[in-house]
Amino acid sequence: MKATFVSRENNEVRFTMEITGAELEQATVKAYQKNKDRYEVDGFRKGKAPRSIIEKRYGENIFLEEAINTVFNQEYPKAIDDLDLDIIDAPRVEFSTIKKGEDFTATVTVAVYPDIKVENYIGVEVDKIEAEVTDEDIDRELKNMQERNGRMVDVDREAKEGDTVVLDYKGFVGDEQFEGGTAENFPLELGSGSFIPGFEDQLVGVKKEEPVDVKVTFPEQYHSEELAGKEAVFKCVIHEIKEKELPELDDEFAKDVSEFDTLEDLKKDIREKLQEQKKAQAENQMKDKVLEAVYEGNDIDVPDIMVQDEINSMMQEFDQQLRGQGFDLNKYFEMIGKDPADFREEVKDDAFKRVKTRMLVRAVADQEGFEATEAEIDEQIESMATQYGMDKEKVKEMIGPENIAFLAKDLVLKKAVDHMFDKAVLK
Repeated sequence: MKATFVSRENNEVRFTMEITGAELEQATVKAYQKNKDRYEVDGFRKGKAPRSIIEKRYGENIFLEEAINTVFNQEYPKAIDDLDLDIIDAPRVEFSTIKKGEDFTATVTVAVYPDIKVENYIGVEVDKIEAEVTDEDIDRELKNMQERNGRMVDVDREAKEGDTVVLDYKGFVGDEQFEGGTAENFPLELGSGSFIPGFEDQLVGVKKEEPVDVKVTFPEQYHSEELAGKEAVFKCVIHEIKEKELPELDDEFAKDVSEFDTLEDLKKDIREKLQEQKKAQAENQMKDKVLEAVYEGNDIDVPDIMVQDEINSMMQEFDQQLRGQGFDLNKYFEMIGKDPADFREEVKDDAFKRVKTRMLVRAVADQEGFEATEAEIDEQIESMATQYGMDKEKVKEMIGPENIAFLAKDLVLKKAVDHMFDKAVLK
């Protein structure tokens, strides 16, 4: 196969692929081997008839169409590599007259990544965000540590918000007990919002072994259609009431939860770590502001196919999130009374912004000549291995060559963003 560049107009490239008769013949043999079992010929067992006999019986081009598709799909990626094209859509193909065993030409027209020149990305002015850690921040983190290290203790009093109760309940709509509305010794933190609105509130003030009817109304968009919008009664009995007992914030606490001997040393460590976190957060927020300014300062051609691909990705991501909650995209659309077309229209602007921003960052990387070195890629893999507690070579093997190439591209894009931020003016 020989690939020859013909022309480029706007974001479309036209090129030819000259495919030899020998290449076509090889593909035809493969098509015969794959499909010969499908044809019955008198005098031969099924799948044993020679290719020439099948072609005589069913037509000499019986395997030609599949052979053409096979050889094109095999050689097309090679042509893209030979011509160094960055394609963004499926090709449109025109074939010359094709005869068995003879050379032929495929003329390909395909959309490619646009040529972009970014302006106004050096010296962008953004407001500086201070990364200040306050005493309140320290106290809040200590409180969280206190909560994480608290222990649940039984109490003999009425239940209050924040308690964890262990209860039995049975749910009824009218006089009928409904499926899935029954449990025994179920632990529930009051105020957590785990149950439908109003359920947990009605258990506040209830004593152990005191029967109580909890009256609720299921939301109109509840996942169970049989219960959606219905009034229900849960007959409940609390068997245990537990509250969290928090440890004292003192030196002993510091010794128990950290490697430090005093509370003051623990506070100092918390301050240093929060300072690092806030500095990183502030830097990321300022980088976002720089990207926003570059986005507003450049008008570029954003191919619609790239926006549509981004919308597809957004839909897939959303579907995965819903599945983690026991739903899927189709069920979600049913519940909110919309269809995929509505969703696509709603997220189109966001998808456009994502694509344009990535295109600008990539163009800056190209203009500045940024590349990812082997050492940088290796360092990134080393970091991943440490994060997941795995051997570096095992991580490299799991990632695979293709994803390592994506990793390299991400590093290049990060360099571009860091470059724009380093050259920004922080007011």
